[in-house]
Parts: sequence; C-alpha cells; structure tokens
Amino acid sequence: MEENRTSLLEREAEYCEKCPGCKMDRLKQEQAGVPYKLLSFIWIVSLCTALQISSLFPFVYFMIRDFHIAKREEDIGFYAGFVGSSFMVGRALTSLFWGVVADRYGRKPVILIGTFSVVVFNTLFGLSTNFWMALSMRFFLGCFNSLLGTIRAYASEVCREEYRALALSVVSTSRGIGLIIGPAIGGFFAQPVEKYPNLFAESSIFGRFPYFLPCLIISVYAVGSLVACKWLPETLHKHAETANERADLHDISEHSSNDSGQKDNIVELEDKQIHKSNLLKNWPLMSTIIVYCVFSLQEMAYSEIFSLWAVSDKKYGGLSFSSQDVGEVLAISGFGLLLFQLLLYPPLERRLGPLMVTRLSAVISIPLLSCFPYIAMLSGVVLHLVINCAAILRNTLSVSLVTGLFILLNNAVPQSQRGAANAISITAMSVFKAFGPAGGGVLFSWAQERQVASFLPGDQMVFFALNVVQFIGLLLTFKPFLAEPHQRE
Repeated sequence: MEENRTSLLEREAEYCEKCPGCKMDRLKQEQAGVPYKLLSFIWIVSLCTALQISSLFPFVYFMIRDFHIAKREEDIGFYAGFVGSSFMVGRALTSLFWGVVADRYGRKPVILIGTFSVVVFNTLFGLSTNFWMALSMRFFLGCFNSLLGTIRAYASEVCREEYRALALSVVSTSRGIGLIIGPAIGGFFAQPVEKYPNLFAESSIFGRFPYFLPCLIISVYAVGSLVACKWLPETLHKHAETANERADLHDISEHSSNDSGQKDNIVELEDKQIHKSNLLKNWPLMSTIIVYCVFSLQEMAYSEIFSLWAVSDKKYGGLSFSSQDVGEVLAISGFGLLLFQLLLYPPLERRLGPLMVTRLSAVISIPLLSCFPYIAMLSGVVLHLVINCAAILRNTLSVSLVTGLFILLNNAVPQSQRGAANAISITAMSVFKAFGPAGGGVLFSWAQERQVASFLPGDQMVFFALNVVQFIGLLLTFKPFLAEPHQRE
C-alpha cells in the first residue's frame, strides 16, 4: 500500500511539477528525518505572532494610570481589560477571512501580511498618547495578525505524519514562550527612564513615550521574522481548484474498472468534496474547537489576572511586584517551559496520546491555581522561589493542554481544509479570549473591593472563577461531548 501511495505521488508530482504542494509532498517522501530547518523558521515566525499578544500585560496597569482615564485606582483593571481584549476582538472578526485566503492563495502570503502588521501596529501602540489610540492600535493589530491558524496548518503540512506532533509542539511551544517572553520584555523595558536612568534621558523619545521601548524591540524582531519568511516554502496544492477536481473525478471514473489504485482516488476526491460542504457538521472538529475555546478563555483571563495581581498592592491581596519583577518571573517560567516542550512533551504525547495529556494538564492545574491566593502571604526569597515554581508548572501545563488540542484539531480535517478549520478555531477562540482580559479585569477590580467578604474574599474569588472555567473544559473532554478524530496522514 505504501509503495502504491509513493508511486501515485510521483505520477502526480510529474503531472503537477509546478505545484508547491506536490513539491512539498515529494520532499517529505524523500527526506525521512525531522525537517529541523523548516521547524526553526516556523518557530521564529510563530514566536513573532505571540510576543505582542501579552507583552502589554506587565505595564498596561501603569499605562492606563498614566492616561488618567480611571477615576479610582480600583478602576484601572477595568480599562486595562478592554485594551487587552481589543486584540482578540479584531482577530475574531478577521480570522475566518484569513483562513479562506490561506486555503485559496497559500499559507505564505498570509504569514507575510500578518508579520508585517506587527511591525506597523505594534510600534504605533507603543507611541499611544491616550486610551482610545491604544485601544484602536491593538484592535487593528488583531485584525491583520491572524496567523496562529495558518501557522498550525502549515506546521502539520511540512512534516511526515510521524513528526506531526513535534511540529505542532514547536508551534505551541513558541507560542507559549512568546506569551511568557512578551510580558518579560514588557516588564524589563517599559518605563526605561525610571529603571535605567544612566542609559535613557528624560528628554528622549523613551522618556516621552515610556512604553515604546518594549514595543520597538518586538517590532524589530518582527522585521527579522519577515526576512526568515523568505525561506518558508509554500505547502498548498494550488492546482486543486474545484473545476479541476470535477474533471479529475470524471476522468478517473471512466477508467476505474481497470485500476484499483484510481478507485482509491475516487473515494478520496468524493470524501474531500463532501467534507468541503460540511465542515461545520464535522463534529470531531467542532467539539475540539469548543473545548479549545473554553480553555483559551481561562488561559487569557489568567494571563491578564496574573500580571494585575502581581503588581497590585499587598493590602489588596497582591504581591506588590514591580513590572520588572513580573518580567523576571515570566522569563524564568519561559525557560522551564522550553525545556519541557522540546524534551519531554513529544515522548509523553506518544505514550499517552494528545487527549490524555490534555486531561492530565487540566486536572493538575486546578489545585495549583487554588494555591495562588495563599502565595501572597509569603515574602522575601521564599515568595520569589514559590511563585517562580508555580508559574513554571502553570505555564507548562497550559501549553501542554493546548498542544494536545492542536493535534486533535488538525487530525479532524484533510489538508485542503486545514487553513479554514484552523481559522474557524481561531475565530471562535478569539471571541472567547476577547472576554478573557475584559472579564478578568472586571472580576479583578470587583475582587479588590471585597477583601473582607465572608465567602472567598478578595483574590480567592478570582482564582476560584478561573478554576470553574478549567473544570468545565475538563468535563467537555469526555464522551459523549468530545469526539476524538481519526489520525490523518
């Protein structure tokens, strides 16, 4: 059977020698090893998409304060949540459009446009002078930077089937690292005049725009990612237009009685056309997307709440950290996450399967999050040691959970629909994530006003709410709700 598939691929490649998808399929057949070079470029670009998502969290509290839009200190989290959510609103509105573009014109053009948008809008966000400018720049950044779905589809197409888990792990790892290094950059480099007075003058551009430097650093990295995109080959089968598929199906039908291999092609083409008209009725896909959305809501709310909680005053149940302290915690947890995802996740996924890894990650996260309010009672070296260990474990579990869902999602659809399928997931996920920062900010502000409540006072209510969402997501990973898809080649 394997020889027949290889022979069929060779005949198709000779007939469609100008098709980039056919070239990639032939390359995968000829090169049996891991495509380290391509995975490294995917890592670079995927990291670029994630850095700017959460880089604002360590300093958005201070940015809103400096805009003087909040009348009370307790209201700062309310406005900060809307700035964080504006990116996800923009991405929710345009993800499906970019997914269709990726399936029609190719993965690479969408990747180039999204990376370039980081250079433009992330820079302008750092130069924001008021709340509404910051809100709009984040919104436009979300509208044009809907890369996650396309990158996931691309990663699943550049590797042979046995390395697909590794490829998707690279995407989720770089994304997870970006969601950690991004805030670290924001924490270390925001307000540089105050932190590094010997290097930055008050009269410089970084004095007039105290939150520009971290945005500039990420935009410069995005320029480097644009250069790296030059070496990304296209993977889409551009010859597979609808009209050609109908012609191919007709030609194969006329000769099917003499060629059993071509009978297999008829089934594959019919299956592809059926699936194309019923993507929303693909329950393994849709159930995976729903579970992914629930966990994404919790993840984004946690990212917003953790930074607000860490920098808030001890009298409100926070840690009284500076933005630099938050950056240090996130940078350390990012290093731990990198080691786990590259060294331990692939063998763990092969042994347990992606669904079991997702369930275990969700189960362990619940008691871990319950401990966070009590960490604020510590101080000194013990506080820094415990919060770093907790952050490493939390972020490792979160990314492992998402990676398992990535694998399930891409196994639920054929290659010709991965761009659209991932776009649907990103659209739905972005809607949920849009509620994450806004809801988290509102919840955090409300919790700070009830420090002496008899039931779950202060931040205990915040982390309890996060655990409720996590538990709902865990329940949805079981039958009859979640239908585990069959593995596709």
